[in-house]
Amino acid sequence: MRNYEPNKILNIALAGHSGSGKTSVAESILYLTGNIDRLGKIEDGNTAFDFDPEEIKRKVSVLSAVAPIEWKNTKINLIDTPGLFDFAGGVAEGVRAADSVLVVVSGKDGVDVGTEKVVQAATEAGKTKMFFVNGLCDESARFYRVFEDLKSTFGPAVCPVVVPYIEDGKAEIYVNLFEYRAYKYTEGGDVEPTDMPDMGDRLEGLREAIRESVAETSEELLDKFLDGEEFTPEEIILGVSQGVREGSIIPVFCGDAHNTFGIDQLLNSIVWLAPKADAGVEIGADVNGEPVEIAVNPDAATAAIVFKTVVDPFVGKLSYVKVLSGKISADTPIINMRTGANERITKVLTIRGKKQEDAQYIGAGDIGAIPKLSDTLTGDTLCSPLRKVTLDGINYPIANYSMAVYADSKDDEEKITQGILKLMEEDPTIKYVHNHETHERVVTGLGEQQLDVIVSKLKSKYNIDVKLCKPKVAYRETIRGSVKVQGRHKKQSGGHGQFGDVWIEFSPCDSDGLEFTQTVVGGAVPKGFFPAVEKGLQESIKKGPLAGFPVVGLKANLYDGSYHPVDSSEMSFKMAAAIAYKNGVPKANPTLLEPIGTLKVTVPDANMGDVMGEVTKRRGRVMGMEAGPGNMQIIDAEVPMAEMGDFSTFVRQATQGRGSYTFDFVRYEDAPANVAQKVIEEANK
Repeated sequence: MRNYEPNKILNIALAGHSGSGKTSVAESILYLTGNIDRLGKIEDGNTAFDFDPEEIKRKVSVLSAVAPIEWKNTKINLIDTPGLFDFAGGVAEGVRAADSVLVVVSGKDGVDVGTEKVVQAATEAGKTKMFFVNGLCDESARFYRVFEDLKSTFGPAVCPVVVPYIEDGKAEIYVNLFEYRAYKYTEGGDVEPTDMPDMGDRLEGLREAIRESVAETSEELLDKFLDGEEFTPEEIILGVSQGVREGSIIPVFCGDAHNTFGIDQLLNSIVWLAPKADAGVEIGADVNGEPVEIAVNPDAATAAIVFKTVVDPFVGKLSYVKVLSGKISADTPIINMRTGANERITKVLTIRGKKQEDAQYIGAGDIGAIPKLSDTLTGDTLCSPLRKVTLDGINYPIANYSMAVYADSKDDEEKITQGILKLMEEDPTIKYVHNHETHERVVTGLGEQQLDVIVSKLKSKYNIDVKLCKPKVAYRETIRGSVKVQGRHKKQSGGHGQFGDVWIEFSPCDSDGLEFTQTVVGGAVPKGFFPAVEKGLQESIKKGPLAGFPVVGLKANLYDGSYHPVDSSEMSFKMAAAIAYKNGVPKANPTLLEPIGTLKVTVPDANMGDVMGEVTKRRGRVMGMEAGPGNMQIIDAEVPMAEMGDFSTFVRQATQGRGSYTFDFVRYEDAPANVAQKVIEEANK
């Protein structure tokens, strides 16, 4: 494929609710533009975009995928994104790289949660939005009901461009309201102009919707609309074009991807409506953190964002980039602004699904890929050493669903970490920690399906068999009373013996571990043995008397003891301190502490009562509420971490995916007696 100037490049992400047909629309576009010779089907696992083994197996998109096409002397980079919420990281990548977002809506199901979330993400990112109502050859599709749903949800900005004429339950004729022409499609893929069908009052209603949308683009046109004056055709075309680019108009197209109906009109309209790459301007930061404007300019110093990474155990790493200014080619001097290191580029590629083609360069406004950038991660800025700037990264959703990972084989224990770290390069929504306290490897994702994919990929890519378990909770122990106790260690085994004798007072304090003091007088215990006593206690508090959890908030005052001039040693006093701990702490009213976290849940008004009830059921305390964006409410609460295991699943189900939350550890508190008893019994099994 030849290189295009920025004013001839479109970067468009396809997004929407799961099952709306995004990948089918992308497949239909590839077929219509001659990039593939037959239409693939998701159920057959042979589409150009869903080529990952996990996607073929699950019959859903798991990753974002890229393919360029050419139409009307314009290059269009299509970015297909997943619809399932568990793989929303792919949507974040697609929106970051695109200049426009084509929101695919099911002609049968209409506006869904995924539709709302994609529109919100595109709006927050300042991207142009367009709708494509798909699947109109299905007799259960209801375009006009869906269109009214779009208008009621997203307001007067929704503007019809292509609409169907439905006869005998079939949508074979599509009317272009701007051209005021009708086109008839046949199952063989042919399309030809036809007479305008009689749509009655509906046609006038649709044209009125266009006028409403155009009126929103300027005060002059709004006044004209309110005065009842007609817009000229030029005013409508210019008004819609301007409104789409500014985001005040969201055009609606329609068709059926399985039959390619309406796809040509979609492409024709996109070419003149959607903003070209040369219109893009971003605000980055220079080396001093000061804002700097970076325009899409082929003659400027190079600046690019890495928006996606693919790691293959055989081929290596592939970094997908969108070049904002300048160009990237083999041997282009590039610096990674996160690491400060120079990156050596040996070649650049054009990516079409899983196919790769060598390219001469990746120009300003364009998308391509660079192989084998070993230290580069998704979200990194690559730029010329002559103009060091950092671009905004990628706004990924927060992952909250955690599970412990156990290898089926001891030999695979150490391989787990390397395997998951490789998967994290591909999907930065994944989080991973090795909890040395609970001796568990804990992986966190956006939901059960994402973690299921992680398990599957560890097996298929790295031959590691693992299972997921509910992670253990890191409890603590402390004391609420005081006790004075002797620790005496005496052992005779021929030659020098061992002798250490200490009197220690244990009492509660406010600390994250042990607070050691000494008030020994008269040299009852020589100063040289004080560190040994403290070391013995430090090692002892790693296991508490109740369930073996670390002890915190413990003050130990060494106030007396005795020693033997020959048999006493550091080891003897270390052992004596351990004996004092073992004898004394169980008598000082020990108690179990559980970790408490601060919870911030953002939910729709309608779900607030259900969520607050669930927080209370999980032994949480609601601390307050405040209004969130739109019709959302933010609930502040404190909840024991042990009760949060499946909270992400609850929030998603209760709010149909609209809710979100953050949860952060804040402190430890005494566990209720019934909870403590259960934990202690489990630990002592």
